[in-house]
Amino acid sequence: MGLEFDMEGAIRGFACLLRDDFASWLDPILLMNRAMKTFDCSRRPSLLIATLVFCLVASDLASAQGPRLGRRGPRMQTAVEAKPLQLLPADQSPPTESRITIVEEQDARRIDANAIPEHLVGRFPNHGNPNAIRAQHYRFNLPLDPQPAQETTPLHSATRPGPPNMPFGVALNGVLFDPGTAGFWRGERALDWNYEALSGAVELGLDAHVAHVQPGGQYHYHGLPVGLLRKLGHSPEKHSPLVGWAADGFPIYAQYGYAEHDNAQSAIVELHSSYRLKSGNRPGGENAPGGAYDGTFVQDYEFVPGVGKLDECNGRTCLTPDFPAGTYAYFLTTDWPVVPRNFRGKPVRLR
Repeated sequence: MGLEFDMEGAIRGFACLLRDDFASWLDPILLMNRAMKTFDCSRRPSLLIATLVFCLVASDLASAQGPRLGRRGPRMQTAVEAKPLQLLPADQSPPTESRITIVEEQDARRIDANAIPEHLVGRFPNHGNPNAIRAQHYRFNLPLDPQPAQETTPLHSATRPGPPNMPFGVALNGVLFDPGTAGFWRGERALDWNYEALSGAVELGLDAHVAHVQPGGQYHYHGLPVGLLRKLGHSPEKHSPLVGWAADGFPIYAQYGYAEHDNAQSAIVELHSSYRLKSGNRPGGENAPGGAYDGTFVQDYEFVPGVGKLDECNGRTCLTPDFPAGTYAYFLTTDWPVVPRNFRGKPVRLR
């Protein structure tokens, strides 16, 4: 007996398969496995076949649109111009409650967290980010008495296996500060033109907290975590509260500190980074994008000592309310890099 093509059933089945992750339609193998588990092949073989045909066609159409950053295949972006950063409203409740504990044990600061923030988040998945937020099982042991190293350590490496960037640190709510992207011009990592998440050149589906989600469900910050800062009472009228800990163990603050690094009675000022855009144009040709240095790529920026009060790690040695005797401290800034891109101490791996 022949099988009838059940188009209405296929559409219903397609929607059923995608209800948990609409971006999975780019993976026909995943869809086929999910379909086998979802439908009773012996009772509704026509529905199963129709659904799989529908999914495969949709996958072909999606592939023709070109890949995007995220869980959508190889990164083959060619954008060379920055755009205004479009942030999605944070009007959704996280999937579960935030959980974090921070304790000091011997020579380590142990952080256990599920990476769920206490503030509202954007809608995930979304058009620019195909991943859903999921609780994590983080356990980090950070140095309790960190020391500056002889050389700084960059978050970014074009040649190291795995993701090209490591997380910078963990916020007091257990969410990682992870400013880098895995996107490179033309998808060629070796050329080392790494897309800057804050440039707007590539759509990443960032929410109002400048955060989005990795394929493993890890919600993480690329910029100023406005919801967390609001909860902590962050204000330009006073020194920044502690907002997190870097992977090397040093504290993280945001924007505002003492005008004189060694005087807690001095005025409160906004601290600026010492990075600026390079002048002129990128090299162009076969091995580099053309166009002006406008912040599309991390490599569009250069460090110029003295432009701001902070060093190449976006930090300084100073007094803070938490360390009245002084410490090296990082500062999130309004201007680039916002989240530091270098470590002053020796970092532990957070991923």
